[in-house]
Amino acid sequence: MNELLKCNNINDFRILAKKKLPFPIFHYIDGGADDEVTLKRNTESFENCDLVPNVLRGVESIDLSIKVFGKKIDLPFFLSPTALQRLFHHKGEMAVGEAAERFNTFFGISSLSTVSAQEISLLKGPKIFQLYYHKDKELTKNMIDECKSRQFDALALTVDTITGGNRERDLKTGFTSPPRFNLQSILSYATSPSWTLNYLFRKKFDLPFLSNYVGQGTKFAVSVSDYFSTMLDQSMSWSNAEEIRKYWNGPFCLKGIMSVKDAKNAVKIGASAIMISNHGGRQLDGSRSPFDQLKEILDAVGGDIEVICDGGIRRGTHILKALSLGANACSGGRLYLYALAAGGKEGVERSLLNLKNELERDMKLLGCKKISELKRENLRFRAR
Repeated sequence: MNELLKCNNINDFRILAKKKLPFPIFHYIDGGADDEVTLKRNTESFENCDLVPNVLRGVESIDLSIKVFGKKIDLPFFLSPTALQRLFHHKGEMAVGEAAERFNTFFGISSLSTVSAQEISLLKGPKIFQLYYHKDKELTKNMIDECKSRQFDALALTVDTITGGNRERDLKTGFTSPPRFNLQSILSYATSPSWTLNYLFRKKFDLPFLSNYVGQGTKFAVSVSDYFSTMLDQSMSWSNAEEIRKYWNGPFCLKGIMSVKDAKNAVKIGASAIMISNHGGRQLDGSRSPFDQLKEILDAVGGDIEVICDGGIRRGTHILKALSLGANACSGGRLYLYALAAGGKEGVERSLLNLKNELERDMKLLGCKKISELKRENLRFRAR
């Protein structure tokens, strides 16, 4: 716990996670596609935007709450669904969900979750399920039915994994799910004894949504990129997305929207929300950052659909910039995954508290008492 108290920002958690994890696991969290241009750009794009503060606004009380997916939450950001979380800490999704519950914000679990929907349903906080559209339609339907029966609050269909990105770090480290112990990685696992003992002697690694249908990722080691390329349905279309929206019959989000045209199509099929996201820079390298695309998408569909800026967020000021542009909420994965790896539930709670404190402090310095007071007039963009 003393180590966690020294983590004052997301980069501090990243450094601690790197110390604790075997290198294939760390680089799976940390890496992107190809030359990782987009991975870097996702965060750097916020630095081309400046905040313009106002003073003498009586900001002794700050309200960070927003409404998204039909639910009021106490923070203007939430924890994006991410896969394989028990590889990062032995409590995985349960640790993340418990931390999110404490702060009353959404968290998401993936189709590649390492904890079952039944276990997650025991948590009282708001929950999102991230759906990957598989070739096996019975598997896809079963996942939706399971989350409907467990009363998940929203469904996010991921639309940017029609094939796996070229994640070269995973190729170099030999990362697979489940982990493959070989000569290349054995030294790293041996020098990370706490992680290795937890993996070997605690609850057996499993992907509960998948294991009754497919062996890939559970019984047979496979890279995530290969899983996307071989197991997901590359014929997925807008009509398929609309069918899933109707079958789910609840708050429905498309995760991975990056163009105005696609944002307009999301409105047409009746989606509740879109997450502007490039999958954390892990798919198409050289693509735009979510923050860079935010303004033109908001200008096209803002007010017609909830717009969430997902990716690259490392500071409270990044969240305030996206919200000032008009985003309904922000979300991210690495902003809590490093903390999960560094310290489980306590790490995630510490990371959320850091961001909450940053937001409250920076709202006061900006001269805003509540999220609705954030406006584009608070921003100036630098010439590039």
